[in-house]
This record gives sequence, C-alpha cells and structure tokens, in this order.
Amino acid sequence: MSIGDLLLRLTIALGIGLLVGVERGWKTRAMTPGSRAAGIRTFILCGLLGGVIAALAQYVGTGYGAGLVIGLGFAVYAAVFTVLQRDADRAAGSFSATTVFAGLLTFALGALAVAGDSRVAAAAAVAMTGVLAIRNEIHGWLDRITWPELRSALVLLAMTFIVLPVVPDTTIGGDPGVNPREVWLIAIVLAGVSFLGYAAVKMFGAERGVLVSALAGGLVSSTAVTVANARRAATGEGAVDVLASGVAIATALSFLRVTAIVAALQPGLLVLVAPALVAAALAAAAYAIVTVYWRGADHGGRVRPDGFSNPFSFWPVVGFAVLLGATMVAGRLVVETFGTEASFIGAVALGLFDVDAVTAATSRLVPVPLDERAASMTILLAVVANTASKLTLAAVMGRGRFAVEVAAMTLLCWLAGGAGLWLATSAGFAVPH
Repeated sequence: MSIGDLLLRLTIALGIGLLVGVERGWKTRAMTPGSRAAGIRTFILCGLLGGVIAALAQYVGTGYGAGLVIGLGFAVYAAVFTVLQRDADRAAGSFSATTVFAGLLTFALGALAVAGDSRVAAAAAVAMTGVLAIRNEIHGWLDRITWPELRSALVLLAMTFIVLPVVPDTTIGGDPGVNPREVWLIAIVLAGVSFLGYAAVKMFGAERGVLVSALAGGLVSSTAVTVANARRAATGEGAVDVLASGVAIATALSFLRVTAIVAALQPGLLVLVAPALVAAALAAAAYAIVTVYWRGADHGGRVRPDGFSNPFSFWPVVGFAVLLGATMVAGRLVVETFGTEASFIGAVALGLFDVDAVTAATSRLVPVPLDERAASMTILLAVVANTASKLTLAAVMGRGRFAVEVAAMTLLCWLAGGAGLWLATSAGFAVPH
C-alpha cells in the first residue's frame, strides 16, 4: 500500500468517526462538558484509532500476525471504552448499550477502511448513523405496530429471504410441469401487494392508501391487486367503490406495461396494439377518477378508520398461488399441444394470468412464424383474457357490488379498446397481412 493510499484510507477512517460523533454529540449536546464519556472528538479518535491499528497490522504481514494485532487492539479498546461508558451511565442514571456498540462499530469500521474495502466501511458508517438518528421514530413505530402487522411482516420476509432461496428452481412432472419456485414467487407477489396496500392505508389514509397501493402494485401485478382488493371487499375491510377503483388503476397500468413491452421488443406492433391499449388504459383511469371523486359521496366511499385489520393471511395466499400456477401450467400445456398455429388459443390460456410473458414471447415470433397482424391480435387477445380473469376473481372472491363495479370497468375498457382498434384499422394504419 502506497503512502498516498494509506493517507486516503486513514482520512476515511477519521471521517467515519466524525460522522458518528456528530450524531452522538448532537444527542448529548445539552450535557455539561466533561460529563460525557464519548462525544464528537472521542468518536473521531475511535475511528482514527481503528485505522491506525489496521495500518500497523499491515506492516506485520497478511497472516495470523496481522489478525492478532487487530484482535488485541480491538480487545483493549473495547475494554477501555466499555468501562468509561459504564461509569458515565451510572453517573447519569441511565441504562443503554447503544453508545458502547456505536463505539465498537466505529473502531471496527475504521479498521475496515484501512485493511479492507473503504467503500463498504463508509456505507456501513452511513447506515449506522442513520439508525442512530431515527431512534425516536423507531420507538414510536414500535408503539404503534400491532401483532398481526409484525407477524405478517415477518412471514413475508421469511417467504422471501428464507424459503425462496431453497425452493427448487426446476420443473417437476415433465414439460410443461410445475416449477415450485415460480409458484412461490406468485405467493410472494400476492402477499407483498396485499401488505403494501395495508401499509399504504395506514400511512396515507383509507382512500389515498388504496389508490397509492394500486399504483405501486399495478407495476408488478394487477392480478395481485385484484385478489387483495377482492378479499378486503368480501370481508368489509374498505369501501367497495375505492377498492374497485384500485383495481381500475392497476388494470390501466397493466395495459400501459404491455404497451411498453411491445415498444421495447417489437415496435412495429404498436400500430394496432397501442391505440387499443392506450384507449383502454384511459377508460380504466377515467373510471377510477369518476368513482372516487364524483360518485364516492353517494356510494359510501369512505373507509372506516379501523378498515384494514390484517395485511394478509398466509394459507389463502399460498393456496391461490398454487391455483394460479396450475392455470399457467394448463396454458402452457395448451400451447404445447396445439403449437404456434393455435397462438390465439395459447394467448387465452396463458393470458389468464401472465399477460407480460405472452407479450414478450409473441413479440419474438415476428416475422416468423407470426406476421405482425397475427402477433398484434394475439397480444390483444391475451390482454382481453387477462382482464376477464380479473373479472372472474372479482366475482368469485369479492362478490356483490364489488363484482358489479369491476364488471362495469372491464366492459368500459373492452369497448374503449375495441374502439381504438377499429379506428386504427379503419384509418388505414393497420399492419400488412
């Protein structure tokens, strides 16, 4: 290591101590000087000390000797710092280990800045300082969180970071078979969208929360938004108008998402696809706006304050994911059986859930074996099937007026999309056969 590089790394170690020291010093700024065991100057020295110890270890070598120097240096530092902070806490009548661990971590990150990756050390220092700075917010959040919320968050995290990595990413039962990882990803998306909706309602209020979660969830899966809102409509956890408007917003985003995929993969198909899908998206968005801001007062559009009681239920989410996975497998079986000559049949089968996959796959079949007109109609037919599947979900899970609202929105989208397609073909913009 050159002298310039070493000086730079020692400066980063000093900066790490300064960053943490400013936060710790600000928290104890009202205390009398000399009554604190560790303030801004102490933390600056702690970071620099860690860097110096690591630099000394570099001169010993890269084997056990270097590790021994750093280990002994850290042990002595930890003992001295802990004793001083303990005496300071006793004098102040407080009981907290936060400053002790902040001091230990400052030393360790200072050493990492010199002996390891300084970028990682700096990033970790920023993260640590952020956690220290939001102490009051974290405690307030813990005071407000309920057990169902905490349990659901832990379940979702376990589904994503514990179970998903060990789920086999292989097809079971031949081709087309069941891919367990694919089914589990569907379950995670369903649970995540449901949890997102719950969190948005808690943060932004009932009406805005439903719409915000629909905007975010629609970017991932409009089907998941439909499932979540249908379940809440069935259990009375929200105003039917607002929940249906959420489905309309997610549906509009799904139309625009398909348009974007076509534009990226096969722009020539936009001649027919874009007018139909953009018109349908505008219709869905208009339906949502009219429902929330014009009809809301007449239809009881307000969600009661205790609206959403549970982010999601684990077993219903997993069960529905299995059902959707089976539907996708059935769609693939249809495609395998009838081949590309029956692309319309395959579009309907696969589009029931995964319209994005149909769009991407169909775009790659142009110009052989599908011409642009056939590919465009295949994609549009998949979109129709996908909206029909959401309508079916609304009727089966949401029932009642929620199903009626979604049906009206779906019909309006179909009419608007059909009108857009008719205008495109009648104006002579149709792609050649």
